[in-house]
Amino acid sequence: MNSRLESPNTDLTYQKAILSSVSRTFALTIPLLPPAIEVVVGNTYLLCRIVDTIEDAAELSPTEKQGLSKLFLDAVLGAIPVASFVTPCLEALRNYSNIDELDLIAHTPTVLRILHTFPGRDQAAISRCVSIMSDGMSHFHHRQTQNGLKDLAEFEEYCYVVAGVVGELLTSIFSNHSPEFAKQMNGHEQLAIAFGQALQMTNILKDSPEDRARGVSWQPAQMSQAGLLKIAYEKLQDSLSYILLIPKHEIGMRRFCFLAFGLAVMTLEKIATREGFNNKAEVKLSRNAVWIFYGFTKLASNNDLLMKSFFYLASSHLRKLSR
Repeated sequence: MNSRLESPNTDLTYQKAILSSVSRTFALTIPLLPPAIEVVVGNTYLLCRIVDTIEDAAELSPTEKQGLSKLFLDAVLGAIPVASFVTPCLEALRNYSNIDELDLIAHTPTVLRILHTFPGRDQAAISRCVSIMSDGMSHFHHRQTQNGLKDLAEFEEYCYVVAGVVGELLTSIFSNHSPEFAKQMNGHEQLAIAFGQALQMTNILKDSPEDRARGVSWQPAQMSQAGLLKIAYEKLQDSLSYILLIPKHEIGMRRFCFLAFGLAVMTLEKIATREGFNNKAEVKLSRNAVWIFYGFTKLASNNDLLMKSFFYLASSHLRKLSR
C-alpha cells in the first residue's frame, strides 16, 4: 500500500482497502449506503480517522498534537502542500504501533484527491466538519486528565466536536442526496447531533479502562457510570427519532444509521448490566451478535415498528437506569 496512487479507480481501491483495515465497524456500515454517498462518507471517515490518530498518540505532548492538527487542517483546506503535514506527522509518530493508521497518514494525498472529486457542497460540508473536529480536539488536548472533564457541559462539548458534528455532516450529505430527507429534517437538526453524540458516548464508556490505563478520562468528573448511561440512553432515543425521519425508500441510509445505532444500543446495554469492567473486551459484542444484527437490519430498516421494538427490547437495563 505504499506506492503512489494517482488514478481515480486506484485511489478508490485504496480507500476501500484502508477503511477495512482501520475500522471493522465502519467497513461494515458504510457500504450499505447508496454508491454516491458511500464514497463521500468513506472519505470523510478516513479524514476523521487521521485526526483521531493524532489524538490517540500517547507519546505526543498536547502541544505537538495541536501543531499536527493545525498542519492537517491547513492541508485539507489547501493552505499548505500536503507533504508539509505528512512528513512531520510520520516523523512524530515514528514509534506509533498501528501500521494501518500510519499507512493512512502516508496516503493523505490519496484521500484528499478523492475529496476534491466531490460536488462543491459536499466538499464544503466535509471541510466544515474537519475544521470543527480538528480545532475542537486541539482545544481539548490540554484538558486530558485522569480526573475527567470539568463538568457535563464540557463533556457535551467534547462529544459534539468529535462526533456530534459528524451527525451534522451526515445530515448535510444525506440532504444533498435526498431533498425529501432535507425537508423532513427541517427543525430537527438537534437530533443529528444527538445521533453522533450517542455513538461517541458508547466509545467513551467502552474505552474507559484503556483510557484510565494511560492516565486519561473523557467522562465528566464526579459522574457515575450509571449517570452517564442515563444521558446516553436519552441520546439514543433522539437517535432513533433521527433515523425514523429518513424516508423509507432510502433504505441504504436507514440501514447505515440503524446498524450503527443498534450496535451502540447493544454495547451500552452490556455495560449497563455490570458495575464496572477492566477491559473493553468484556463488553465487546461477539462477531456472531454483530452479524445476526446485520441480517436483522435488512428486515427492520424500512419498518418503523420493528426498529422501535428492537430498541425497547434491547435496552431494558438502560431504561431502568433512566427512571
